[in-house]
Amino acid sequence: MKTYRIDGITLELVVGDITRQADCRAVVNAANARLATGGGVAGAIHRAAGPGLYEECKPLAPIRPGQAVITGGHHLPNEFVIHCLGPVYGEDEPSDKLLADCYRNALKLAEGKGIDSMAFCALSTGVFGYPMNDAAKVAFQTIREMASALEHVKRVRFVLYDDHALKVHEAALSE
Repeated sequence: MKTYRIDGITLELVVGDITRQADCRAVVNAANARLATGGGVAGAIHRAAGPGLYEECKPLAPIRPGQAVITGGHHLPNEFVIHCLGPVYGEDEPSDKLLADCYRNALKLAEGKGIDSMAFCALSTGVFGYPMNDAAKVAFQTIREMASALEHVKRVRFVLYDDHALKVHEAALSE
């Protein structure tokens, strides 16, 4: 695990499984508009959380790109799941603003619930096609912009798919 500091926030980068972050109060789901199970991160989170997660999500759907909603964690080791709908790169525009909105809205929801630690995946970089380097820069810039306003959120972890994603995020953070 690589650890960094951004204006009072501990930022962690790790390769791992988003559904196994027991030391974080919330995990962030790369959701689809219906907040349903699917492939990738959304599928993994829904499978690990169990069917109660989708039942809780149903009345909150649909959401639009940039939006975030919060639910309980159900069978996950986390108290909360924050569901964000990232932009589809090249379709949902302006993609950088919508992606920043995802991170901003997730952080605001966490702050509102008094959540001190949360784990993100690399939102929109899978099937939504957002270039990972660009997405990482948007994520870290948004965290920097919000850090001074966060009283409760003190630890933000990025749980990345593989070593390549880790290296891309490390490079984006050093820029």
